[in-house]
Amino acid sequence: MTETTGEARTMTWTWVVLTAITIGAWWLAPAHFTDTVRASAPITALVLVLTAVKVRLIFRNFMEVSTAPRWLRRSTDAWLGLLLVAVFVIYLV
Repeated sequence: MTETTGEARTMTWTWVVLTAITIGAWWLAPAHFTDTVRASAPITALVLVLTAVKVRLIFRNFMEVSTAPRWLRRSTDAWLGLLLVAVFVIYLV
């Protein structure tokens, strides 16, 4: 297996996982279960976590942060964590 074949396989599986997460997050919408749409902190938290997973996959596999220096990999993870917490706190306020 050549390196480009391995990279293509990784990209394909990343795309499949991103698509599955997108469909899963859409399915979690409260309108699928009830006629009344209400805000739900647990569902919002789950969707934000799924979003963080998607962003990390995009960073690592499509933006090639996985081959970047360690400080950049950790910085992007820290930024993503802070952003996730900030968005959830704003949602709760």
